[in-house]
Amino acid sequence: MWLAHRQGWLPPGDDPLARLDLDAAPGLFTGWQLRALRDDPAACRATLKAAGIEAAPVPNRPLAGGCGLVDAVRYGGEKARFRQPVAMTCALAAAFVLFERHALIPAADRELTSRITRIEDLGTYNCRNIGHDPGGRRSEHATANAIDLAGFVTAGGQRIGVKDDWGRKTPEGRFLARVRDGACRFFAVVLGPDYNAAHADHLHLDMGPFSACE
Repeated sequence: MWLAHRQGWLPPGDDPLARLDLDAAPGLFTGWQLRALRDDPAACRATLKAAGIEAAPVPNRPLAGGCGLVDAVRYGGEKARFRQPVAMTCALAAAFVLFERHALIPAADRELTSRITRIEDLGTYNCRNIGHDPGGRRSEHATANAIDLAGFVTAGGQRIGVKDDWGRKTPEGRFLARVRDGACRFFAVVLGPDYNAAHADHLHLDMGPFSACE
């Protein structure tokens, strides 16, 4: 494997020793490479810069009680844009770039008659516990390591909402199912309406230490 890495015989996504290349096709080790960025903020920022991704650094808010922002960036999306750039961890931003390119856009091409131009989110940073449980552990939202997506808007002005369209046997419903399935390739945890009632109106995506695709 080391020789193959040194000789460049492996595609970037299939090389476990290579750094993530956001412009390369996802491969066997893309998920592993994304997770490696969680512990290497400098490498993460270099990865975004190498791919020409606009992500302005966010001033640190030292962690207090498990909440805060450290090495976060403000990201606005590429072809599909947020209403305004949102603060998120660098690793989450890198995962979102791949999600948009290789899950969101292909899902729209497959199921819809118009491309997605806007992403509707319910936020990233929120100093709280999972499920607002006073005795629970901190949510990944407490460090902006998670984002909740409520819907998407096409170039033609059509809104596709998780609350209204999830589970329907329509192009919109199939689009959302493809988006959820595609997100599981890049994020550590993906939770939607099939998980529980608390996620009935959004898709939760995070880059935390656990793995789930529900």
